[in-house]
Amino acid sequence: MSERTRSRGGPAAEAGGGFWDALDATERAALRDAGRTRNHQPKAPLCYQGDDSDHIIIIESGWAKVTSAGEDGRVVVLAVRGPGDLVCESAVLGRRERSATVQALDRVRALTVPAARFTAFLDAHPRVWLLVSGTFVRRLDDADRRLQAHVSAQGARRLAILLTRLAELSARHAPPEPGGAIAIAPPLSQEELGSWMDASRETVARALATLRREGLVSTGWRRITVTDPPGLRAYARTPPD
Repeated sequence: MSERTRSRGGPAAEAGGGFWDALDATERAALRDAGRTRNHQPKAPLCYQGDDSDHIIIIESGWAKVTSAGEDGRVVVLAVRGPGDLVCESAVLGRRERSATVQALDRVRALTVPAARFTAFLDAHPRVWLLVSGTFVRRLDDADRRLQAHVSAQGARRLAILLTRLAELSARHAPPEPGGAIAIAPPLSQEELGSWMDASRETVARALATLRREGLVSTGWRRITVTDPPGLRAYARTPPD
C-alpha cells in the first residue's frame, strides 16, 4: 500500500482513491497495531456470504472480486477491489451477516482487523468515519451505474462501459503503457466479466471480438489491454441504434 503523505480530507478521498491512501500516517499506524497481515492464495475467500461479521480487511496488494449467490445458487460478480481498498466492512458496521463473498483473484496480501478493534479505531479517529461513509457512497454510485448500463446498453457497448470503468481503476495503480494503452489489472475471466455484466461467456467473447476489430482493445489469457482509452469511452457513450 502506498505510504504517500496525505493531508486530512485530502485528494485521495476527493478523487475516489483507496481507503488506505486517504488515511494519515498516525491512522495507518493505529490500524496496523490493531490487526495483522495475511497472505491469500488465488481463489481463497477473504470473507464468506452469510458468515458472522467478525473482521474487516484492507487489501495491501493484489485483487479480489465481490460476489453474491442467489437462492437458486447462481453467483453474480458485483465488483472488484484492489490495493488500498476496504472490504468486508459493511456487515461489521451494520452488525449483520455478510451479504457477499470476497474472493482473491490473484495473490492477495491484506491487513485483517477484528471487528471490535476496528470500531474502537473509528471511535478514536472520528475523521475516518467520514472516509468510510464516502466509501459507501461511491459504491452505491457504482451500483447505480451498473444498473443504468444494464438498462441502456447491450453486448459490446455494455462491455465497453465496464472496461472503461476497469481501465480507470487500473490506471490508479499503474501508469499507462507507452502510447496511452491501459492494461486491465484485475485478472478477470470471460465468465467473470459475463457474470458482472449479466451476459453469457459467448456474449462476452463476441463483444471482445467487436472491440478488437474497432482497434479499442487487445486480449490474451485473462488479459485485456485497452489500446485506445478515449476511443473506448466514446464507444461506450454511443447511443444504441
